[in-house]
Amino acid sequence: YHSLGINRLSVGVQSFNSNVLRALGRIHDRDQAIAMIEQAKTIGFKRLNVDLMHGTPGQTPAIALEDLNIIRNLEVSHLSWYQLTVELNTAFYSKPPKLPDEDTLEATEKTGLDIITSMGLQQYEVSAFTKPGEEARHNINYWEFGDYFGIGAGAHGKITTGRGVVRTQRTRQPLNYLARTDIHATEYLPSESHLGAECLMNGLRLKSGISYARFQERTGLDPVKFREAHLLEADRL
Repeated sequence: YHSLGINRLSVGVQSFNSNVLRALGRIHDRDQAIAMIEQAKTIGFKRLNVDLMHGTPGQTPAIALEDLNIIRNLEVSHLSWYQLTVELNTAFYSKPPKLPDEDTLEATEKTGLDIITSMGLQQYEVSAFTKPGEEARHNINYWEFGDYFGIGAGAHGKITTGRGVVRTQRTRQPLNYLARTDIHATEYLPSESHLGAECLMNGLRLKSGISYARFQERTGLDPVKFREAHLLEADRL
């Protein structure tokens, strides 16, 4: 991939603690994760992201913070650090594991953010941290509600056309997709309320937020009218 011109690689480590990895159902261990990152750096990937999770089953604050200290030693330029979310229709949803309590999660995140800042990584999105100038263009395009192609089985895309914003979805099953690659993606037009809400949901993940001008540019909707129609409610804290 590097020889083809791809200059950014994201490694889904989740944790460097082998016990935590087993609890998450991952098949790699600490040593394999570190070796993968070092190999990527040796190949020449200078823009390297590592995904880490906290608030996972069996993970103490010390384990979560040790993960960040390992990142410090590996000297990556981009980090995704986020709390485990138990999603519908997952193994954790059907059999909820014991997770850290809210006070523990808050303390872990506060200390973790201090460690990340001390590495010289700046937060630009809810769970994304980077060295100055190394922000992921793909991430920013996505959160700013830009367009992108969905390529491969189950892939979603978003294209702005003369009809407005068009969502696309490819066939989910890999074998069906490979058997009929000539089949075009299913297309649908989101409703105005869904479109506006999605744009806001994405844009507000960014530290910079989303302006009225950007909202109108990306959705074709007047943000003032959108709010007057009670499709956008503003909360004041």
